[in-house]
Amino acid sequence: MLLFLFSNSIMSQDRSNYQKKNFLKEGDSLSYRILMPKNYNPSIKYPLVLFLHGSGERGNDNESQLVHGSDLFLKEEVRNKYPAIVVFPQCAANSSWAKMNMNGEIPNRKFTFYEKSDPTKDMLLLEGLLKQLKRTYKIDKNKIYVGGLSMGGMGTFELVRRNPKMFAAAIPICGGANPQISNKLTGPDWWVFHGDADNVVPEKYSAEMVDAMKKEGINVKYTVYPGVGHNSWDNAFAEPELLSWLFSKAR
Repeated sequence: MLLFLFSNSIMSQDRSNYQKKNFLKEGDSLSYRILMPKNYNPSIKYPLVLFLHGSGERGNDNESQLVHGSDLFLKEEVRNKYPAIVVFPQCAANSSWAKMNMNGEIPNRKFTFYEKSDPTKDMLLLEGLLKQLKRTYKIDKNKIYVGGLSMGGMGTFELVRRNPKMFAAAIPICGGANPQISNKLTGPDWWVFHGDADNVVPEKYSAEMVDAMKKEGINVKYTVYPGVGHNSWDNAFAEPELLSWLFSKAR
């Protein structure tokens, strides 16, 4: 019991290394957490990693977005080997990273993704946050990376579509988008993940995107986990080559 409490305390303490911040724009705000590199030197350019959470972590507590993925970047060996600025923004409860329609109930849920649509409020705030981060810190503009899971995987496709020359690599997990946007996704390298037993966001939505992206000549890897449901992010975060692949990419 003492060991359990101690390990939980260490994890909580580690996550507190993600500083709490708020981005404000025209009366709206976007909460985010930012992890600075160890021994941060403001004269050095660092890669930027942006990670977008799923619908279950929406809100305004500036905590929930750290539930999935944040611990990976807190590992001592990761921080030593891949010094980077890591940002986890939080989408509002009544918003989303990308516009889509969802119909039906699990396991017959269907999504409609748009080729062209107006950005959500939180997407506009997210883009404003990115501009502010680039003004505030010395970021290596050739090494900006984005990833996300579920709704955040959808947001990953949307953010790259809207900013096709910004990112060096993208890692959408159990997401999806409209295949017609693939010609806007040619800038970064991609590693797409999904579980083939996912009945929340069916695997076909990633598969359709990967097929369309390959037809555009995009450098895309696709990893499908047999028998894995919607929590394929657990498998993706455990991929031994995930971070070495990500940080090797540059525009």
